[in-house]
Order: sequence, then structure tokens, then C-alpha cells
Amino acid sequence: QVQLMESGGGSVQAGGSLRVSCAASGYTGIRYSMAWFRQAPGKEREGVAAIDTGGNTNYADSVKGRFTISKDNAKNTLYLEMNSLKPEDTAVYYCAAGWPRSPWLRLGYDYWGQGTQVTVSS
Repeated sequence: QVQLMESGGGSVQAGGSLRVSCAASGYTGIRYSMAWFRQAPGKEREGVAAIDTGGNTNYADSVKGRFTISKDNAKNTLYLEMNSLKPEDTAVYYCAAGWPRSPWLRLGYDYWGQGTQVTVSS
């Protein structure tokens, strides 16, 4: 079992920056892909950024050039650096770990964190 715990969410004005983190604990001796998803009120959970076991990254079109996903294997921690934030980035951000066939396939992720709220005001 792997436990994931997000942190670093908060409130920021449009144009600002935030970094959210996801600490993995439990059985972390295996390699898995990880990703950030987000869910805004009344909307489906959507993929934002993903990183596979080879370090390859994928980004949703809506965040390309603004968000950066990275992973510190020594600390078992996943990060999402968010710059030039927009009000439409407001959502609960979740990290996920697993072996998906596609980076945006939610069912492919076996482990999920509880989420951290990010609010961007205009």
C-alpha cells in the first residue's frame, strides 16, 4: 500500500504562483507513474500533469507553459509548480500514483491523496 498526502494549497491572486507537494509513504520501493488531477465544483476530475517512471512528462493544454511537474525520488515527493495562475485554475488538486495505460486515465491510478484546495482570485 502507498499513502499519498498533498500539501501546499492555498489562496492566491491571479498571476501569482503556488507549489503543491505530495508525499508518498508506505511501500515506496516500487516505481510507478504519478500525476496531478484537479476537480472544480460541479466539474469532472481532470488530469493536469503527469510523470512516468522514465521521467517523461505530460501536461494538459490548459496548463502548458505555466505548470511544471517534478519528482524527488530521494524524498518520495511529487511537486507541482504553478505559475501565472488564473481563476479557472481554482480546484481541489489531487495526486495519484499507479500504472495507467494513458496518463489521463483515472482508473489506471491505484492510489490517491485526499486533495488540497487551490483558490485563485481575480
